[in-house]
Amino acid sequence: MRIISDRERLSSYIIKYDLGRIFDEAILKEAQLRFYKAEEFILEAETELEYYYLLVDGKVKVYYPFENGKSMFLKFYQAFNTLGDMELLKNIPILCSVEALEDAYLIAVPSAVLRREYLKNVKFLYHLVESLSEKLYATINNSSYNYIYPLVNRLSSYLIERTTGCGYIVLDSTFEEIAQFLGTTYRHLNRTFNELESESIIKCENKTVFILDEARLRELAKNTYVKSV
Repeated sequence: MRIISDRERLSSYIIKYDLGRIFDEAILKEAQLRFYKAEEFILEAETELEYYYLLVDGKVKVYYPFENGKSMFLKFYQAFNTLGDMELLKNIPILCSVEALEDAYLIAVPSAVLRREYLKNVKFLYHLVESLSEKLYATINNSSYNYIYPLVNRLSSYLIERTTGCGYIVLDSTFEEIAQFLGTTYRHLNRTFNELESESIIKCENKTVFILDEARLRELAKNTYVKSV
């Protein structure tokens, strides 16, 4: 992690996302702009929430770690989004780990300042309610999608969410983790990858997935499965 001491760049993000609708100027003066490289931890489960984060550039992944060392992927976030809503509001340890999926910029606001001075601020409370309701909607949507659509649709949506326009995707999760995230088995997931490959929609080489027919892949995706919120 690197703190970016460029106030002009911080101000540009504040203006871009209209953060004045969430925070007063006095709170924004406490904010830091932070840069995280891909694969760096932003939040670690079971630690204290020291900062409330606003993701303003890049993409991160959120997952829940279990005591046996395994973890369950929950969702991906991209700008604009927030991290630490529930922990801030309920004053509890961090529930899920958050890791940068690619280089990311986040605005960090000290949680102690927010708890001490801001949890009675109407516009900030409105922001928290709005943020938590959007995340609840995304969770319900994704759970329903898992239940209703066949795996070929769910996997297509998973891949579409990760496309960057370069014609290929490098998977940073194991097949076991992806299978867990999509609510299926490793064997079924492998068969579905083979199915997409046999139809010349994708081509897999180790952990690299080449997108051969993006239009068809998007058609199979139905809608965006992994919500950004």
